[in-house]
Amino acid sequence: MKEETAKSSDLATGTVVAVRGAVIDVRFASPDLPPVDSALTIIRDGGGEPLVLEVHAHLDRHTVRAVALQATAGLKRNALVTATRRPIEVPVGEAVLGRLLDVTGNVRDRGAGLPPSTRRRGIHNPPPPLMETGVTGGGLFETGIKVIDFLAPLSQGGKAAMFGGAGVGKTVLVMELIHAMVEKYKGISVFAGIGERSREGHELLTEMQRSGVLPRTVLVYGQMNEPPGARWRVPMTALTIAEDFRDEKHQNVLLLMDNVFRFVQAGSEVSGLLGRLPSRVGYQPTLASEVASLQERIASAAGAAVTAIQAVYVPADDFTDPAVTAISSHMDSTIVLSRRLAAEGFYPAIDPLASSSVLLDPGVVGDDHYALAERARQTLARFNELQDIIALLGTEELGPADRLTVRRARRLQRFFSQPFVVTEAFTGVAGKSVDRTETLSGVRAILDGEADDWAEDSLYMVGSLDDARQKEKAGRAKERAA
Repeated sequence: MKEETAKSSDLATGTVVAVRGAVIDVRFASPDLPPVDSALTIIRDGGGEPLVLEVHAHLDRHTVRAVALQATAGLKRNALVTATRRPIEVPVGEAVLGRLLDVTGNVRDRGAGLPPSTRRRGIHNPPPPLMETGVTGGGLFETGIKVIDFLAPLSQGGKAAMFGGAGVGKTVLVMELIHAMVEKYKGISVFAGIGERSREGHELLTEMQRSGVLPRTVLVYGQMNEPPGARWRVPMTALTIAEDFRDEKHQNVLLLMDNVFRFVQAGSEVSGLLGRLPSRVGYQPTLASEVASLQERIASAAGAAVTAIQAVYVPADDFTDPAVTAISSHMDSTIVLSRRLAAEGFYPAIDPLASSSVLLDPGVVGDDHYALAERARQTLARFNELQDIIALLGTEELGPADRLTVRRARRLQRFFSQPFVVTEAFTGVAGKSVDRTETLSGVRAILDGEADDWAEDSLYMVGSLDDARQKEKAGRAKERAA
């Protein structure tokens, strides 16, 4: 009898008393209200999937305020609401590999449903205890992208963010990194599409099917047209799936999020709908704690690493924006994409001077790599300082040392460009993945003057220096033939 009473109290029912867009007030007869962050469900009149809500506030002894995770069109007062008294639970484990899910774990790829035996896990979990966390296995996470591996190396079990405005190539970088993870590390990738356009989601799904990496990837989407509650909770769903592979299967996971700024944006919308006063620049007053609650869960534990790579939109290219600074404070590596480099045709448009990593340290990458990176930064920094003089007077007015610096910096800049596997269909150029040792030898050769007499175009959009050398030989042979 006691068990039956407990089950009935767990599934208390209430009624809708107010609907304000995505915010719904629900009244319960019992003062024993469902806890904050627990799920409520509403069976729609026309049938179909139930509407899922999440409790966010207790208004009085009998009323809660909840946020809907799906559209509330057609919902009316007095609709029956069931309180589960548990957080939203999503499917996890091997069954979700190769599938596209929404925020509540429903399959959205038009494939067969998940088996009834699929395990489920709540989306609200505490971070691992500090004593149990650590970069298990450690070491560098080599991406095969020259400028990242050289100047902003990533770590296995670390967090990296790619900051950039609209249209500078964040999503393409994310897709290339998924390809690198599956190809080189044979690991599992979990992709969170936060506020993505349906076109972007379709392109990513198609590309993964074409390249054969989908069977080792889980896609979780909260699209741009969905309510803010769905976009706000999508990263939690993806992180829960990643945590399960880490904790239960002890497998390394690459967690990719595109775009974390839209997580903050959705949280701001929810905060406004709940009636909270905005804080600086209109953001929610809980901005720092919301970002921290997400980022602190991304940790390595249980003998496996969760490596997070996150794309972050920078509004109006303003890197002092509160959302951008809140996110960057949690990162090990920051990769900054430059609109100027993108306009000049350098892809990936990564700013080598603004990008940084805590791993660019002699104790991690070695003395040789560190010293070479410092030389490259000094050369590129001096080139930037001379830009105004070059624009006004030309390189002829520079001293011999500065002319040499400019020549090598321009070739280094072009060497950092690289064709990607995921852009082959658009550019017709085969993608190149470059080992870190080849990148180091190429940079050293350029800084030592081996390429001083080469055409700059020979170093543009190539892989290793050997590729550039062959391109230079072909160019000279063509000139002689002409």
